[in-house]
Amino acid sequence: MIPNGYLMFEDENFIESSVAKLNALRKSGQFCDVRLQVCGHEMLAHRAVLACCSPYLFEIFNNDSDPHRISHVKFDDLNPEAVEVLLNYAYTAQLKADKELVKDVYSAAKKLKMDRVKQEHLLQISEEEEFLKLPRLKLEVMLEDNVCLPSNGKLYTKVINWVQRSIWENGDSLEELMEEVQTLYYSADHKLLDGNLLAGQAEVFGSDDDHIQFVQKKPPRENGHKQISSSSIGCLSSPNATIQSPKHEWKIVASEKTSNNTYLCLAVLDGIFCVIFLHGRNSPQSSPTSTPKLIKSLSFEMQPDELIEKPMSPMQYARSGLGTAEMNGKLIAAGGYNREECLRTVECYDPHTDHWSFLAPMRTPRARFQMAVLMGQLYVVGGSNGHSDDLRCGEMYDPNIDDWTPIPELRTNRCNAGVCALNGKLYIVGGSDPYGQKGLKNCDVFDPITKSWTSCAPLNIRRHQSAVCELGGYLYIIGGAESWNCLNTVERYNPENNTWTLIASMNVARRGAGVAVLGGKLFVGGGFDGSHAISCVEMYDPTRNEWKMMGNMTSPRSNAGIATVGNTIYAVGGFDGNEFLNTVEVYNLESNEWSPYTKIFQF
Repeated sequence: MIPNGYLMFEDENFIESSVAKLNALRKSGQFCDVRLQVCGHEMLAHRAVLACCSPYLFEIFNNDSDPHRISHVKFDDLNPEAVEVLLNYAYTAQLKADKELVKDVYSAAKKLKMDRVKQEHLLQISEEEEFLKLPRLKLEVMLEDNVCLPSNGKLYTKVINWVQRSIWENGDSLEELMEEVQTLYYSADHKLLDGNLLAGQAEVFGSDDDHIQFVQKKPPRENGHKQISSSSIGCLSSPNATIQSPKHEWKIVASEKTSNNTYLCLAVLDGIFCVIFLHGRNSPQSSPTSTPKLIKSLSFEMQPDELIEKPMSPMQYARSGLGTAEMNGKLIAAGGYNREECLRTVECYDPHTDHWSFLAPMRTPRARFQMAVLMGQLYVVGGSNGHSDDLRCGEMYDPNIDDWTPIPELRTNRCNAGVCALNGKLYIVGGSDPYGQKGLKNCDVFDPITKSWTSCAPLNIRRHQSAVCELGGYLYIIGGAESWNCLNTVERYNPENNTWTLIASMNVARRGAGVAVLGGKLFVGGGFDGSHAISCVEMYDPTRNEWKMMGNMTSPRSNAGIATVGNTIYAVGGFDGNEFLNTVEVYNLESNEWSPYTKIFQF
């Protein structure tokens, strides 16, 4: 008995015993309500258990119209043995994979979004024959006095950045880097640099007593690769630059610290499954008098070791028909669909860190909708949940509490409609009829003060899958389709006299395009032209009332999200005609080019 009158004890064996029994029930097929079909092999399991460890399966189960029926999930691209390993892990928290299954387990974990499956008992398999056959990158890292290597995650981020710089900027190949031990240098300001800086291969600039500044001198290449200097970093995305495909994967599969300053890692580098061995040791030349010190200086051009260019991090989920918006300097991507499901999940991209994180999921799965920020809060309205008729419900996200709350429903179901904030109110324009066969002229406005919807003037032309935005106190609706015939016409709404006026038409008819505002102009990109997904972009100048073709996106994107964050336009997700996308690219107004790369500081 304890002072507050409650009897308490802890059964140390209860959890272990319960999960063992639960796994036994799975293997015997008792009380199972999930049937996984993996390349012809059938596996039974319990929906609640799998939903707890796999966000991918959680979305599928959450969208089941009948939660009491047995769920069927089919995979034609996974190894059944690898899936069985992950099922055991889901029930027992223990992951045991034979050496030949490591890569397949990783692939299955990636598909199921089981991010916690990172450790593969590396020490236990590192001496196995199959492990020893993997390509390996051997790194010796010199440390300044009183400097320690960062934690595993930060360390391998720096390693991947160094490998990417070596390949994309210096003209090395991954095979060349693996031929011999690479000597690197980890400085007091947390930068991972080429070790030849310690061998005197640095050209010194400036001679003040406090700082010595340098740039690295590279020996001439004989392998025909184009040299890319620090001044041409911004051109890395041009067609002539000898860089690798952004679709090649860069990822840490698992890592383990084997001793004080020794690390072992399984990684995918430029699409190649390999091993990284890393050893850190103090440098005999690490005293301040013998080692140049890197600093940021306004008087010299920024060096590649300070500014890293890398493929932009993709979303966790591939999404088409998603909603996007800028909020508090971040890019928000919500809902959408892929081949399997409509999504509730919401992801947030920070341009400064090139990192996606999850926000609270929407209450309703939805796709084919748009969203807007009004009075610091995010609104989503209408769309489709993939199962029932078009939705009339809406909800509002409050970033202060990280949660969604319902808003008053629309008066009619609405899918493929445009949504935009204007003068402190929320507008929903056009959309599909309940059968999805033709567009609507309807235009409704929501007042967040009275929390009510009212009608405003109808469009001149029926439209669904149009791009909608605000510019200069006007509301624009761009393109779309009348039935399934794509439109290039554009209308502008004046809230002062409640009228829609046709303005100059686009050069390309399109539906499912995205739109963003930058520099007082409209940029419309991607979409579907009636026969295929397109990548072309055009700009509208309201002072001239004319459209101009601009640089194409790097990938065709239909039903993608396009939004401006800061002074940059982002295109995210969509459908390229073959697959649903989770990739991101950005538009550079000065060069009139799109790029799937980002530049970030390495700290």
